[in-house]
Amino acid sequence: MGLGIVIVLRVLFAASMVFIIGYVFGGFSKKPALRTITKVASILVIVLFIAANVLLTRMAIRHWNNDPGCHRGHEEKTTIVRP
Repeated sequence: MGLGIVIVLRVLFAASMVFIIGYVFGGFSKKPALRTITKVASILVIVLFIAANVLLTRMAIRHWNNDPGCHRGHEEKTTIVRP
């Protein structure tokens, strides 16, 4: 499920960048509806960038905590003494 969310965030990020590039280099600034969508897209780019980084960081930390091979050499040496 985490990978699907990352893919959706990346697609929305790319779509928002299309509107911003269209505003800067194209004729989006001349039409009021496209101007409004571009303003929303610019805010969405910032939010999606932060959300993607938070999500990927949480996934990396969760993977590191659940994988015993990731932190070899850092675990405590315990011995089991049986009577």
